[in-house]
Amino acid sequence: MAHPLDHPTNDLFSFTLIDLQYHYLPSPSFTRVHKHARLFYHSRRRHGHRHHDQLLFKKQLEWTLSKMDNLIVCVTVILLFIILYRSLRRIRSRYSSPLPLGTLGWPFIGETIEFISCAYSDHPESFMDKRRRMYGKVFKSHIFGSPTIVSTDAEVSRFVLQSDAKVFIPSYPKSLTELMGKSSILLINGNLQRRVHGLIGAFFKSPHLKAQITQDMRKYVQESMESWKDNNLIYIQDETKNIGFQVLVQALISLDPGEEMEFLKDQFQEFIAGLMSLPVNIPGSRLYRSLQAKKKMVKLVQKIIQDRRNSSRSTVPKDVVDVLLNDTSAQLTDNLISDNMIDFMIPGEDSVPVLITLAIKYLSDSPIALQQLMEENMKLKKFKSQIGEPLCWSDYMSLQFTQNVITETLRMGNIIIGVMRKAMRDVEIKGYLIPKGWCVFTYFRSVHLDEYFYDWPYEFDPWRWQDRDMGTCNFTPFGGGQRLCPGLELARLEASIFLHHFVTEFRWVAEDDSIVNFPTVRMKRRMPVWVKRRRDP
Repeated sequence: MAHPLDHPTNDLFSFTLIDLQYHYLPSPSFTRVHKHARLFYHSRRRHGHRHHDQLLFKKQLEWTLSKMDNLIVCVTVILLFIILYRSLRRIRSRYSSPLPLGTLGWPFIGETIEFISCAYSDHPESFMDKRRRMYGKVFKSHIFGSPTIVSTDAEVSRFVLQSDAKVFIPSYPKSLTELMGKSSILLINGNLQRRVHGLIGAFFKSPHLKAQITQDMRKYVQESMESWKDNNLIYIQDETKNIGFQVLVQALISLDPGEEMEFLKDQFQEFIAGLMSLPVNIPGSRLYRSLQAKKKMVKLVQKIIQDRRNSSRSTVPKDVVDVLLNDTSAQLTDNLISDNMIDFMIPGEDSVPVLITLAIKYLSDSPIALQQLMEENMKLKKFKSQIGEPLCWSDYMSLQFTQNVITETLRMGNIIIGVMRKAMRDVEIKGYLIPKGWCVFTYFRSVHLDEYFYDWPYEFDPWRWQDRDMGTCNFTPFGGGQRLCPGLELARLEASIFLHHFVTEFRWVAEDDSIVNFPTVRMKRRMPVWVKRRRDP
């Protein structure tokens, strides 16, 4: 039988591999034919031992190929660094303003791992603080798969927020964009975005809706609190999520409690779980399950939309669906409306309940602030009781110290840590260059906790807002510019209503709990408190 390496089709392959392994064949099974011949070997063993030689050679071959793979990886990494370095050099040479200082980290992953690691810690801003000390308030990095300019500078962030779609457009992780869809108000741009944002913003500011929100919020709060027994343990985060979701769904699509509301709740939990998932859309994946849940919710909302179209509608809209259906623009399709109704439910599940929960957390740790808040609300309650009138939305919003508590909670809690935008052209600001195609991450948390703007920034101090202007660029809990959150006043109203009824009707003792800041802000143990109804006259 011929040796496998003697086959003519293996000549070139075998010669090359033997040449590569010349210094790695110390086995006594082989000896060179001639001192000047590198490629030819004789076996010292007889044909009966050739199988052993073949196995030995196979192992040595695998070892060599492994070394070659490592070499290829190293060369690839070096080439990527060279390409990136030359690209940055070309960018610098074209503009008078330099790129911000910083590092892009590892190839492909950049600094994402370190960013997420810090985000899960008690001080998620430590990633930013470290780089601010090294590079300044504006620096370059590479997070979530894109080269990114990070801004912890209030003026730079304001410029980005106030710029239109010709300069910056929204940029979010792929899983989020897939779940939101192309027609989401988070992602659409230009005239369509301004149209939808303007319609919804005007409706959310209307006294009619504020009166409805006040009535619904008070109803659901009182129903929930009536079920609380003395010395019972309740979870504030769960209670506020249940209340906030029902109130917002009522404002969006006028859906009353019942089977459809429970179905919507269940599907929404499945949907929202995928907002920060891996961008893998295959059956069984987290993203796939979330997308399927959204399809079911959209089907329910589209049925409501179709029923509205088939019936006569009032000129006075009762919810957001009516507002959008009354618009004569052909751009507002049923698909766009239904998709955005689902997206607008997120604050009812996330932002508003977390705001209320964090306020209870901070008040529990600040008895002086809690006492002043209780006295202010008790005074209003007694006054309205004496004149025999229920509280209206303007009464809740007139509670000045309550508003200061909410504002300070927004500053410290940073429910929205920042926004991401993508540069549509090269932008120069304050001596920095933001190249076209790069992302910009305006990080609000670093500004809100900057001791230059706020004395003792990590202390809960509602009194700091007594004579302070909230309209500065140093305070942006709801974003800014054309994409300023349209529901910011409703968020304050809902928080004011819950706090009023909670502090005037109950005393409580909070158990230890901590704040989790990533991927969304929430309480680790859902904010457990022991409640007892007040017996005050």
